[in-house]
Amino acid sequence: MIRKSLCGAGALGASLFAASAAHAQDAAGAAAAVPDPGNNAWMMTATVLVLMMILPGLALFYGGLTRSKNMLSTMTQIGATAALAMLIWVLWGFSTAFGPMGNAFFAWGNAFLLNSSPETTAATFTDGVVISEYVFISFQMTFAAITAALVLGAVVERMKFSAVMVFMAVWLTIVYFPIAHMVWASGGFLFEGGMFGTDLPVALDFAGGTVVHINAGVSALVACCVLGKRKGYPTEPMPPHSLTLTMVGTGLLWVGWFGFNAGSALEANGSAALAMINTFVATASAGLAWMVVERLMGHKASALGFCSGIIAGLVAVTPAAGNSGPLGAIVLGAVASLICYLAVAKLKPALGYDDSLDAFGIHGIGGMVGAIGTGVVFSPALGGPGGDDFAMGAQVVTQIVAVLTSVVWAAVGTLIAIYAAKALTGLRVSPDVEVEGLDIGEHGERAYN
Repeated sequence: MIRKSLCGAGALGASLFAASAAHAQDAAGAAAAVPDPGNNAWMMTATVLVLMMILPGLALFYGGLTRSKNMLSTMTQIGATAALAMLIWVLWGFSTAFGPMGNAFFAWGNAFLLNSSPETTAATFTDGVVISEYVFISFQMTFAAITAALVLGAVVERMKFSAVMVFMAVWLTIVYFPIAHMVWASGGFLFEGGMFGTDLPVALDFAGGTVVHINAGVSALVACCVLGKRKGYPTEPMPPHSLTLTMVGTGLLWVGWFGFNAGSALEANGSAALAMINTFVATASAGLAWMVVERLMGHKASALGFCSGIIAGLVAVTPAAGNSGPLGAIVLGAVASLICYLAVAKLKPALGYDDSLDAFGIHGIGGMVGAIGTGVVFSPALGGPGGDDFAMGAQVVTQIVAVLTSVVWAAVGTLIAIYAAKALTGLRVSPDVEVEGLDIGEHGERAYN
C-alpha cells in the first residue's frame, strides 16, 4: 500500500483533520511540540509565492489575453475573487475542508478559526515535526484563492462583477471546500484507500491536480456554457491585446509555482527538492513541445504557444510534483502539452463553446492528463518514488476514480452556483456594456488612455 504521506500537502491536511488544535502532544500531556523554524520559514515563503501567482501573476496572464477594453475588469475580478476567498476561508472554508469533525465529503468544527491560535500546530510528514497551524491555514488559503480565480478565465469580457462575487461565494462553499476535504483530509472519500470496498490504493495528488485544476477547469467549462458566448464570437477576431503582459504573467506564475508544488511537501526536505526539479523540467518540456506541435500543424512557433505550453506543463506536473522522477516529469509535461493543444485548437472549435482564455482546455484537460499520468510516473521503474509493491494498474484506476469524482462534483456544484448568481444579480452585462468594454461599463475606468 502506498504511504499517504506521498500524496502531498493536502495529505498533511489529513493529519490536520485531527491536528488543528495543537495535537502534537504526547499521550502523557507533555508540552506541545515547537514548530521547526526552518520548515516554518520555508512554508511562509511558499505561501507568499502562491499569492504572487494570483496578484500579479494570473492577473497579468489573463489580462494580457483579453481585449484592451476589458483589461482592468479582468484584473479586478481576479483580485476581488482572491480577496473574497481569503475572507471566506477564515470564516468557514478552513473548517469545511479541514475541521476536526467530518465525514467523507466535508468537515466542520473550527468556524472563524476559534480553535486556532499562535500556539496551535499542524503535523508534517515527519513524525514529531510540526509547523504553525496559522502557516498551514494561510498556505491552503492561497490555494482556494487561486483556484477560484482560475475559473474566471472562461467567463471574462461578459460577466457582471456582482455576479462574479455571488457565484464565487457559493462555488467556494459547495465545490472547492468539499473537494479539498475529499482529496486532502483524513476521512475524505478520495484520501482513504480501499474505495468501494476494494483494495485500491489512495489517490495521489501532490499539490492539486484534482482539487485545483480539474476543479477549476470543469467549473469554467460549465460556467461559460451557461453564460453564453461573447458578442461576436467566433466570427469576429478577438486577439490578445498584450502578449508582453501575458509573458510577464507566465514568468510570475512559473516562479510562484515552486511555492505551490515544492511547498506542498510542507517541509524543506528531499520531497520538496524533487517537486522543485520536476517543476523545472516538466514545464520546460511542455513549453517547447507546444511550439513543436505548432510547427507540425503548419504554424509558426509563437509566444502565445510557448506561454500556453508553460501553463499546461505546470498544470500537469502539479499532482505529480513529488510523485514522479524527473524523466517521468519531462514526458508528462510534453504529453500534456500536446493534448492541451488539441483541446484548445481542435476540441473547442468543434464543440463551439466560448472558453475565453482556455481555462478548460489547459487547466481542465491538463489536470486530467496530470492526475491520471501520476498513476503511471509514480512507478519506480520510471524513476518515481513508488515502493516495491506498487501496482500501476490499480493506481491508475484510483486516479481515474478521483478524476471522475472531481468532474461530477465540480459540474453539478457549478450549475447550482451559477444559477444562484443568475437569480440574485443576473449574469451578463448589457450588450452596450459588452461592446464598450467592462472597464468603463462596470468599473468606470480605463486600463489605457
